[in-house]
Amino acid sequence: MAQRLPAIMKTTAARLSALYLLLFALCAVLLVFYMTSLSSDMLKAQTMETINEEMQGLGAAYQRGGLPLLVRTIERRSRQPGANLYLIADPAGRVLSGNVEGLEPEVLAIEGWTQQPFRYLRYGDAGSERRDSDSARPEARHEAIALVLRLPNQMIVLVGRDLGEPERFRTVVRRALVAALGAMGLGALLIWYFVGRRALKHIDKFSEASRRIMGGDLSGRLPVTGAGDEFDRLPENLNTMLGRIAELNEGLKQVSDNIAHDLKTPLSRLKNRAEAALSGNRTPAEYRAALEATMAESDQLIRTFNAILMISRLEAGYSAETFSTVDLAETVRDVVELYEAVAEEVGVSMEAVVADAVFVDGNRELIGQALSNIVDNAIKYSADANEKPLVRVALEANGADVRLSVTDNGPGIPDAADRQRATERFVRLEKSRSQPGSGLGLSLAKAVMKLHGGRLDLAPANPGLSVTMVFRRKESSA
Repeated sequence: MAQRLPAIMKTTAARLSALYLLLFALCAVLLVFYMTSLSSDMLKAQTMETINEEMQGLGAAYQRGGLPLLVRTIERRSRQPGANLYLIADPAGRVLSGNVEGLEPEVLAIEGWTQQPFRYLRYGDAGSERRDSDSARPEARHEAIALVLRLPNQMIVLVGRDLGEPERFRTVVRRALVAALGAMGLGALLIWYFVGRRALKHIDKFSEASRRIMGGDLSGRLPVTGAGDEFDRLPENLNTMLGRIAELNEGLKQVSDNIAHDLKTPLSRLKNRAEAALSGNRTPAEYRAALEATMAESDQLIRTFNAILMISRLEAGYSAETFSTVDLAETVRDVVELYEAVAEEVGVSMEAVVADAVFVDGNRELIGQALSNIVDNAIKYSADANEKPLVRVALEANGADVRLSVTDNGPGIPDAADRQRATERFVRLEKSRSQPGSGLGLSLAKAVMKLHGGRLDLAPANPGLSVTMVFRRKESSA
């Protein structure tokens, strides 16, 4: 525990607890001292008022019966339980009557209220045989305040009140304050220990999981207790972030692997063409043809790299393109019109079934490019169909979903696992090897749909393949 205490004190919970305890203790101390001071002042004012009343009563007795009545009155009152301090002294300060045996000499030298509490001796106190109060034992001395008056014959009358009651009140309050602060301090230490210990256990688990993750294990996750507190919300967010990072790293790895494997062939073709052009004597026309073929192959490589960059950017959720309200019906009509001539050249018929205006939130250029890739694939693979090749583009709104389907009657992809793989980068199934392309068309379409919060579905059309882009519908405003 001794080793853990400094670590606990470094935690935010412990520091906040200590700060709250300090502020509470400071406020409690100030409040208690203010209340004790106020109460003491009130008791002192009440005491002075009582002394004034007593002095007025003695003055009335003196006026009625002179010094003898005054002495008898003082003797009577001084013997009552809880009596005030009474004293009559001659002009030299010698005590003649009262319940005060001795006091500081300078008290009787003044007239009026004593400026400071003074010490005195009661009758019967230990050490009373020694009249000089300065030589009496400290425990036998008391403190009081008094009003001192001189009679016309210079006799001295003193009426006072012992300050023991206010002092006892202060002592009780201070003891209560010390006890309360001690209990609060003990409670704070216990809270620091248990709360800090729990926090340190969580932090130790986080540190251990973090070391595994920093070591390269992105499958590791920070522990979640299920309590739903801040120690759960933080790792949940971090785990989501780690999952996203792992997904992006896996995509980057796939891109690297695909580039290494699938771009090797076109680069080899470029090299072979260059070597063939340099070998032997060639005519200018042959050199020109070799350069044109090399440029065409380079253009294809540039388009491939551009597609890879766009897919990576879209899958990462970033696009410089802005979103707006897009009419899918208009986009479908434009793409179908663009590809009708291409389809007609290879003997493929195109059919468009487009509903009325259907609006979604998205980017028109990206949606148009994704649809163009799907239509281009459908035309290529349906051109070799046994029956009359046909590509059908259909747009329909079904409740909150908008389905944009491109269906062909080509060979299709019968196997479900192959349909899943077809949307991955550079994947070209065996039946597709005879067709030109890089295997990025469906990958780009899938990335575009992910950016738009939709999905890309591949399903058999019996015969052929149906590729569907599913959007969330937006109601058009008048």
